[in-house]
Amino acid sequence: MRGLILLVAAGDPERLHAALSLAAASAASGRETSLHLHELAVGLLAAPLTAPSDVRRQAVGLPTLAQIFEEALELGVVISVCQSGLALHDLLLDRLDYRIDVRGPVSIVTGDEEKLVF
Repeated sequence: MRGLILLVAAGDPERLHAALSLAAASAASGRETSLHLHELAVGLLAAPLTAPSDVRRQAVGLPTLAQIFEEALELGVVISVCQSGLALHDLLLDRLDYRIDVRGPVSIVTGDEEKLVF
């Protein structure tokens, strides 16, 4: 089975939640899965991890953005960010979760993984 890369290209926490949910499902099925945040999306990973619908999700028993982030990592989803996104948000990698790595666009487009964009 081919791997899957989910690319989050917008600074929208609800899109990140959706991407993390699908990434977690993909990884739970045994598929090698990565999630990459591009430019404006990188700022979403600066603490705290929250989304506008988190209160409603919690009320109905669904995972919040922070919870689905943890679940995805526990399931083996590899999460990366782009260097330009770190620069745009004046962030250093060590200010983000230690399990996040930096990955360049060439490594994303040259692999044979399937790609989904959010």
